[in-house]
Amino acid sequence: MPTLDLNADLGEGFGPWRMGDDAAMLDIVSTANIACGFHAGDPAIMRATVLAARDRGVAVGAHPGYADLAGFGRRPMAGVTAAEVETLVAYQVGAFAGICALAGHPATHVKTHGALGNACADDDDLAAAVARAIRAVDPSLAFMVMPGTATARAAEAAGLRPINEIYADRTYAPGFNLTPRSRPDAMIHDPAEALARILEAVGTGRLTATDGSTLDVAIDSVCVHGDSPNAVAMAAALRDGLAAAGYAIRPAAPGRT
Repeated sequence: MPTLDLNADLGEGFGPWRMGDDAAMLDIVSTANIACGFHAGDPAIMRATVLAARDRGVAVGAHPGYADLAGFGRRPMAGVTAAEVETLVAYQVGAFAGICALAGHPATHVKTHGALGNACADDDDLAAAVARAIRAVDPSLAFMVMPGTATARAAEAAGLRPINEIYADRTYAPGFNLTPRSRPDAMIHDPAEALARILEAVGTGRLTATDGSTLDVAIDSVCVHGDSPNAVAMAAALRDGLAAAGYAIRPAAPGRT
């Protein structure tokens, strides 16, 4: 039976504020990417989310972003250097590793968030900086990458295991970065449409952009954004639909003991 990972970005509250239904999502997904305090999250939320994931057998990874709580890490930050990116990613991944040690549930991977992830997908220097930071903290961590972009190249160059991720609730621009959220065609809200697109992508091994261009790629993981209003319904429909199509839902980077 073929396997596929289903992941979501979680732990994105702050203090008493909560973003999304993490408990429900953790009952559906096989992997959680957990905010590390820069775009969202804080030490208490990180620890609680890792513990909840551990109890459900869900793999966890660090989800570092720009230092932009007010903008949820989705605002581009021009002028941030590769050295600064390397430092902020190492800081967040290191902090997450400490939280995982407390919880007894080691991290398996790193996935960049929002505007940082978009910038790294287009910029080889920034992507290489992220890869260096991951390798410096723990070279056994996988790097969750955008297929066909600078992040995939950086993972290979750094000797990190890549996890090729595609998005169920987003469309792709030419070049295979995500379509900017400012465009009306950026988001996919209908779970049935999302499932059909994912089944086509994983079945053919081909990712299709909005201009009709295609990229042949081995797909390891499918993401649903945990902060979307219909995230739980979307994730549940994807899991059920993928299972019905014969896919076993399992982490792309299995946990370590």
